[in-house]
Amino acid sequence: MLRRETRDDLALRGFTRRQMLRVAALASAGAALPWGSERALAQLSSVGAIPDDAVRINANEFPEGPSERALAALGDAARRGNRYGYAETEALVATAAKLENLAPEHFSVYAGSSLPLHHAVIAFTSPKLALVVAEPGYEAAAQAAAWIGAPVVRVPLRADGAHDLPAMLAAAKTTPVGLFYVCNPNNPTGTVTPRAEIEALIAAKPKDAVVLLDEAYIHFSDEPTGGDLVRAGKDVVLLRTFSKIFGMAGLRAGFALARKDLLARVTGWSTGAMPVTSMVAARTMLDEPDVIAARKRGNAERRSDLMHFFDAHGFRYTTSVANHLMVDARLPTRQVIDALRADKVYVGRPWPVWPTHVRVTVGANPEMERFKSAFLEATTAKG
Repeated sequence: MLRRETRDDLALRGFTRRQMLRVAALASAGAALPWGSERALAQLSSVGAIPDDAVRINANEFPEGPSERALAALGDAARRGNRYGYAETEALVATAAKLENLAPEHFSVYAGSSLPLHHAVIAFTSPKLALVVAEPGYEAAAQAAAWIGAPVVRVPLRADGAHDLPAMLAAAKTTPVGLFYVCNPNNPTGTVTPRAEIEALIAAKPKDAVVLLDEAYIHFSDEPTGGDLVRAGKDVVLLRTFSKIFGMAGLRAGFALARKDLLARVTGWSTGAMPVTSMVAARTMLDEPDVIAARKRGNAERRSDLMHFFDAHGFRYTTSVANHLMVDARLPTRQVIDALRADKVYVGRPWPVWPTHVRVTVGANPEMERFKSAFLEATTAKG
């Protein structure tokens, strides 16, 4: 149930009683909603369980799990799992804060980054204040806003795959905007939006609007992270996750980073202790920059090989700097997904705005070889 002061705040922001109930559902159990998590979204591209011998390049997971050091630390923490272990969360924050040159008060820890994304939508949008997103983009923000009754403005990506930030900003001239969502690098395209353009959006946006900068894939790229924007006190909330290059999608750990007053608006919906196993594994991996650098290089090599494959066979694709891309299969997306699944190759879900594109995660070398063979068969079977 929502507290009285929370209900009063929501009422002032234009929420009806029914919408308040939806806010409560999203805040407390967003992952249980039909669309409310990475897992739920990933399952849109598959039916039932995925066989153990299948190629799983459908959910932008990294093909390796936690490092050996992280696994050892995780195992030790599991043996102490009878204790809540709040100190492990504090230690993770302290490690991350030192790396970002920020005070710990700018961090809030979550199980991944989907829940803080939902909470940011609750905090900064309303029936009176819209969410502005790119399309195609990661759907969770728009779906959360629609769920609670906030308007959603969708702006197509530019031809180069970057967010069209001037067009997103222009939306605020006709619709009051509370939140701009920028996923950089973008999911599903893997494309990057230049930092200078993001800074221009922050400088020109409406005074009370906030930019939600999702950096789930930032470690795969050479782009600067947004920590300095938080240090400068900008109207920005950053999202980070350990689900991707850190190989911890199933262990669940992530952050929201922001100016203290903004973070308070986001974290007012958070409760509960974090699993000590994920906290310890995440902290250990933050102390292994060489491991992350090696993973970044390996991913770049496999991504480049995949792009060369598409070039050789005449397929157009998005110029990705992440661990996934979109390729134009020149056939209806669902048809290609189903044909690949028949060969036990699972790729990403459809984005209706691009009806012939398929999202492909960069997996391990053997997985990519199986994908290449199955993809050619699926896309040439009917000429």
